[in-house]
Amino acid sequence: MFIGEYHHTMDTKGRLIVPTKFREELGQTFVMTKGLDHSLFVYPNDEWKRIEEKLKLLPLTNRDARAFVRFFFAGAAETSLDNQGRILIPANLRDHAKLEKESVIIGVSTRVEIWNKDLWERYTDDDALGIDLIAEKMSELGI
Repeated sequence: MFIGEYHHTMDTKGRLIVPTKFREELGQTFVMTKGLDHSLFVYPNDEWKRIEEKLKLLPLTNRDARAFVRFFFAGAAETSLDNQGRILIPANLRDHAKLEKESVIIGVSTRVEIWNKDLWERYTDDDALGIDLIAEKMSELGI
């Protein structure tokens, strides 16, 4: 399980250190794709395969399903760690997540997310997020 928040600096070549705690669970190769809220989602191969199987089952005739599958798979890239525990983030994914230098890497159960530091701070601002309202909705879902 991926948990925690880590702050790292991306170098000028687009390489970012993956936290040591995440490296073993991700494995040597894994999949990175466009995430929601201008983040990147990073999945170990086994979790990527589970998601892929679920997305294959979506009806081709459903416009929203087609759009999401295109967004998710077209932005995907297989990647691996270098000897220093870094990943090279492709330019299209850096653009999507507005990554420049300061980045935040978070564990979100079955995936890792990579965020632009400023976007992450705005997103997690209690007032902007409305965490109290979200918590109420989660209780309605039994959580």
